[in-house]
Amino acid sequence: MDKTFRVFDPHQVLLLPPSLDDWLPVDEVLDLSPVLADYTEKRGYPPYDPRLMLRLLIYGYTTGVRSSRAIERKCTDDVAFRFLAADQAPDFRSVSRFRRRHLDALADLFTQSLRLAQKLGMVKMGRVALDGTKLEANASKHKAMSYGRLVDKEERVEAEIAALEAQAHALLADAQAADEAEDQMFGVDGRDTDLPAELDRREKRLAKLQAARAQIEAEAADKARRHAEEKERRRQERAGTSDEQAVTDVGGKAAARARPKPKAQANFTDPDSRIMKNSDGAYIQAYNAQAVLDEKHQVITAADVTTNPSDALNYTTMLDQSAWNTGRHPQQALVDADYCSEANLNAARDRQLVCDTDSFMATGRLAHDEQVPPAPRGRIPANATLKERMARKLRTKPGKAAYSRRKAIVEPVFGQIMTCQNGRQLLLRGEDGARGEWRLLAACHNLRKIFRHTGTAGLAAMVG
Repeated sequence: MDKTFRVFDPHQVLLLPPSLDDWLPVDEVLDLSPVLADYTEKRGYPPYDPRLMLRLLIYGYTTGVRSSRAIERKCTDDVAFRFLAADQAPDFRSVSRFRRRHLDALADLFTQSLRLAQKLGMVKMGRVALDGTKLEANASKHKAMSYGRLVDKEERVEAEIAALEAQAHALLADAQAADEAEDQMFGVDGRDTDLPAELDRREKRLAKLQAARAQIEAEAADKARRHAEEKERRRQERAGTSDEQAVTDVGGKAAARARPKPKAQANFTDPDSRIMKNSDGAYIQAYNAQAVLDEKHQVITAADVTTNPSDALNYTTMLDQSAWNTGRHPQQALVDADYCSEANLNAARDRQLVCDTDSFMATGRLAHDEQVPPAPRGRIPANATLKERMARKLRTKPGKAAYSRRKAIVEPVFGQIMTCQNGRQLLLRGEDGARGEWRLLAACHNLRKIFRHTGTAGLAAMVG
């Protein structure tokens, strides 16, 4: 046969490098001192080496193996995990406790990965894109209850507790009568612990209901305060005055009058999470994950999590976080229509004057097959609003060319995190846990980009 094939030698002695550390120089690239510094106690059984646990978590979150039980199984039947663990097999409780204990240090790996990408010239900050995605919380939306139902349920549980307490007092009023009553209620061989246990269960249930009700009321008061303060500031700006005490007083009065909407909800499993509408139009128990991405290599420059379903509150904070992390403001910022508001349009105008960042913010969502209409000719009307000016700007040839890059920057990254890293649902509960896990996912995404950009030789040369 004359056909030539590529070399194939299954009996080759070395199919791997002499040391797999040549492929995985994690310990030398990342600063592990914040984790190591937390171990000061010398007593007790020696814990697993933090470097081992970090290797497992980073590799697991990069390849989509995030569950502590799944990591435990992989340490037994997966060659890569067995090598990273040096043939040790930490149980899932050890993995889970380590992740929770060092969550802040794990989230800090995000900034380390960003600095590493900057060192390699992968972050240019010429053009960035800001967007958000909904991540499913580790809680069912069926474990949520509306404010109206909370009030009704709380009243019913209070009535049940009062009835049980009255029943208990009646049983204890007279010993003989109590014994006879208990024989009738619990049976001859029954025990009186059944009633206190039932009472204790309802009291705990009432405490949860009261906590959920207080949370909803506090959120309604805070929302009313912020809205009233913003409205007063706008009024003072139009009048040419400035009185911060008046702003505070108006906000306090609005908060005192605020009443939650009957349909406002709180979740008993993860109280920080909220019912949100995802991109498919379905309502899920979720967190709103935000990210700023650099166009050059799709490196994430800022990552955060909020409990507000709206993206509009995150425009300024996310671009400021990106500038703080990288030390530079971008030349252009591409922003989705969900961020469009009067406050953000004003902030975009100020940001261009102060930071020289030109924002392209969509003023309305287009249909799937709809095209941006051509720019009108002539001068911009003097009385045009900021929204009209932004819409006109996006309809110019440079505006359309710039904004057309937004999806190409953002969507592949979110897709990779959701599929390759199995990041659609969070494992940790609470806003802090969600934020730490999202930043760990972002760090692993950046490390994946770095490895693909430099390869083994590039990382080894950098370490050396």
